[in-house]
Amino acid sequence: MKGPKIFSHPDKTLDFLSAMDKLQSMPMDFRDMQRTLRMKAKYAFFLGFVVVLVIIEKENNIISKVSDKLNLKQMQQNLFDANSTDSNGLYMENGSLVSLSELDSAFSKFRSRLVNVTLEYGGNNPFYGENHKRPRRHILLMATTRTGSSFVGEFFNQQGNIFYLFEPLWHIERTVSFESIGANAVGSAIIYRDVLQQLLLCDLHILESFISPPPENHLTRFMFRRGSSKVLCEDPVCTPLVKKAFEKYHCKNRRCGPLNLTLAMEACVNKEHVAVKAVRIRQLEFLRTLVEDPRLDMRIIQLVRDPRAVLASRMVAFSGKYEPWKKWALEGAAPIPEDEVQKLRGNCENIRMSAELGLRQPEWLRGRYMLIRYEDIARFPLEKAKEMYRFAGISMTPDVVDWINKNTQASQDSNGIYSTQKNSSEQFEKWRFSIPFKLAQVVQDVCKPAMELFGYKLASDLETLTNRSISLLEERVNFWVT
Repeated sequence: MKGPKIFSHPDKTLDFLSAMDKLQSMPMDFRDMQRTLRMKAKYAFFLGFVVVLVIIEKENNIISKVSDKLNLKQMQQNLFDANSTDSNGLYMENGSLVSLSELDSAFSKFRSRLVNVTLEYGGNNPFYGENHKRPRRHILLMATTRTGSSFVGEFFNQQGNIFYLFEPLWHIERTVSFESIGANAVGSAIIYRDVLQQLLLCDLHILESFISPPPENHLTRFMFRRGSSKVLCEDPVCTPLVKKAFEKYHCKNRRCGPLNLTLAMEACVNKEHVAVKAVRIRQLEFLRTLVEDPRLDMRIIQLVRDPRAVLASRMVAFSGKYEPWKKWALEGAAPIPEDEVQKLRGNCENIRMSAELGLRQPEWLRGRYMLIRYEDIARFPLEKAKEMYRFAGISMTPDVVDWINKNTQASQDSNGIYSTQKNSSEQFEKWRFSIPFKLAQVVQDVCKPAMELFGYKLASDLETLTNRSISLLEERVNFWVT
């Protein structure tokens, strides 16, 4: 077997050994200089490696953005508005959602490895420092309007170590508009996702671009439903009220000065966990970027409710909007406009597809998705609250238990349309006596696939609908995924 080339000839071997002897006999300063050069070369190589990682990451981000734009253009003709409070359908002929991240998925594993390497070589995650010895959870309560999400959100709002935000994405819906229907669906979904990501990372300044009128010096009196987030009405976020000024959404139990978003950010960082309630994110697939972000430890809880009950609740909360529905059902007036029926169908399909995706447990969602029905929470509030906390990996405090015991035994006169006080075991089926059977049939016709998935039984006639002894709810054991 031939050896290395340098030893292939005896004379060359002697020359090499002679050179080594001379090197050993060289002055110490020269050898020190050589060692220094070797060290510099090593550092140069390492620095070059880091630079390459940074360049690759930037290119990857550019590819990701281009991917979103390409998919946005592709989907403009196919999608309806799925992210307003009354969304149109966001589903294709084959029943599957066109993914915004098809191109991103090819790089997802590489991106994860890249971030891990950069963290290893000096990256810093502020949420796993000395102030947070336990893993910091980031919880999204994902729902639609009139599903009881305000009530369920209080399960997290009452926990002292959780920074809870109530519908912060409301501001985005009120200020962002797009020219076409398709662009509205996709573009708003991207913005909701990106803003939510920053909020979960305690960057509340991101909202300043959407709050109207704009905050001044990070101060605002127009934070939507501020009083529904306890942490925004407590010290140190609640600053003294210097002078009386109009505040559209003021704190309930004390008077506070304008909301200082910087103080709110500091309070967020100092809490152990972050939770956000949002009814404007309709497709679970859009959240993959957040779930795969190594800075976040996401837990997504999807709350669903019988769509017949949702419609009945909306008819009370937004009575003017649903006046034509009631006139058609009760007086035989003009039929419900077809586009309204399609909105209802699209909303049910969006919810169903998200739930099916979560229940399939793809690798990126495994252990991070939970599906829960409002009806089960209404019947067994404390038990289901414990399940949600167990899923999130957080210990529930006595304050939450006390609030649940107090607010699920409320009197009949405390059940306003936005109230979080419920005589829950009696109220969850109240809709059966308020919705005309004709409208219940419409819902059953267009939402049947979703109802079957979630275990909501169809009512064949008015007698079945209004007979409390006949349950319209299939019993489901462990109806959630860990």
